[in-house]
Amino acid sequence: MTPDKPLRADARRNRARVLAAAEAAFSAEGMAVPLDEIARRAGVGAGTVYRHFPTKEALFEAVIHERIEQFAKEARALSAAERPGAAFTAFLTRLVDQAMLNKALCDALEAAGSPVKPLDGTQRDIWAAFATLLAAAQRDGTVRTDIDLSDLRALLSGALAMERHARAGDRPPGRMTELLLDALHARR
Repeated sequence: MTPDKPLRADARRNRARVLAAAEAAFSAEGMAVPLDEIARRAGVGAGTVYRHFPTKEALFEAVIHERIEQFAKEARALSAAERPGAAFTAFLTRLVDQAMLNKALCDALEAAGSPVKPLDGTQRDIWAAFATLLAAAQRDGTVRTDIDLSDLRALLSGALAMERHARAGDRPPGRMTELLLDALHARR
């Protein structure tokens, strides 16, 4: 398969099935799940998986990129919401909640908060979409205006680490996210 040649419809469907099966498997079991098992769960042959994803790492990366792209699309749509502040709060809460359910996603988002790690195109896309949503929430007076995208990246990375730590202890899920949102909230 050449990169500039579009996939046939059946190949696109198979690729999507593999990605869905891999996301569920990686989320629940981590990287230990064999590619043959992912193929079985997707209802395709192992050759189909290897044709699209030559290594488990390539499949893992594709799963994470697809999930982050979905979040970016959602953030772009929410930036035009009637109440962008509420949309920002709901999106940030959902992003943290989803990341807590998926270690791979959590790790990717935490790493994206690091200023020393260069961002790839997918990560740049989600942060650009998040910046648009942040700006809309700031314009409507919900989020502090002294917060910029670098602050938000670092705060989200920290919130993920705090949620992970708190959930391992005796804190209820979402408590650290509530504290983060309170810190971001514009005081009137």
